[in-house]
Amino acid sequence: MEKLSRSVNQTLKIGKLIAHKLCGGEIILLSGSLGAGKTVLAKGIAQGLGIGKDKVTSPSFVLLRIHKGRHSLYHFDFYRLKTPRDIFSLGFEEYFYSDGITIIEWPERLKFLLPKEFLKIKLSTKERNQRRLKFIAKGSRYKQLLGKINESIGN
Repeated sequence: MEKLSRSVNQTLKIGKLIAHKLCGGEIILLSGSLGAGKTVLAKGIAQGLGIGKDKVTSPSFVLLRIHKGRHSLYHFDFYRLKTPRDIFSLGFEEYFYSDGITIIEWPERLKFLLPKEFLKIKLSTKERNQRRLKFIAKGSRYKQLLGKINESIGN
């Protein structure tokens, strides 16, 4: 599934719509180049969970930020991760496989630690303010979730 966002506000809205379909325990991977809109989408998801968008910033320097809302939100950013082993001390599995919502920016840095099932959203810059969002579901739970998200977002 692919969607086009024409503005920051539309990307935030898509994030909120995604959040309304989450019931807890989901893992959402956000990939794309610097400036593609990963953190903006994460802010939208946070808003949909009842977390102020201003509270959500890129956790690049700390790897993980935890936010409380309708569900706990575990926001990882692995941009500065040198090797997957660098996250062992975080106890990352507690977060990945909890009842909270886990968002992972730069998931490709996890390599062999990447979960087997997830919803991945690839963001790319199309024009100045436009972003293409490509949704990929791995696992039956996430395929069902993607169907619900598609109905919610529409065209």
